Amino acid sequence: MSDASIPLRVALGGDHAGFPLKQAVAAKFSPLLTELIDCGAHDESSCDYPDFAIAVSRSVLSGQVDRGIVVCGSGVGVSVAANKIPGIRAAICHDTYSAHQGVEHDDMNVLCIGGRIIGSELAFEIIEAFLAASYSPQDRHARRLEKVLEIERKGLEALK
Repeated sequence: MSDASIPLRVALGGDHAGFPLKQAVAAKFSPLLTELIDCGAHDESSCDYPDFAIAVSRSVLSGQVDRGIVVCGSGVGVSVAANKIPGIRAAICHDTYSAHQGVEHDDMNVLCIGGRIIGSELAFEIIEAFLAASYSPQDRHARRLEKVLEIERKGLEALK
């Protein structure tokens, strides 16, 4: 992706472990996006990753932004927390293929990355792949997504 404008609004958040990468992502993408909302953290003081998964998810679900990105040390915590929120489809992606395929096939709306796992240059490539992708509602994708949404609607009842 070039330094061309990206017509998306994005919420970005991360805990203390993700803070350095979150700052690098904000510096790189803020000038390129229609809007970048910084959901914190605002320094490297110890804090709790679920707070940032919630803040980014709220921005996505309210329609304030089109997509969300959350960074913690490994990406695992923010992924687990974000996926507890109905309407959020989050995944850890440490490669470009998963980042675009997650959007194209699964309508992923929140990208989770580990600030202690990957460097900024790879993170930038992954984020570019995530932001450039669009959901492809082919029959098989729509059918599978509907099954995921049904699980979400019914919770454990869907598993009986």
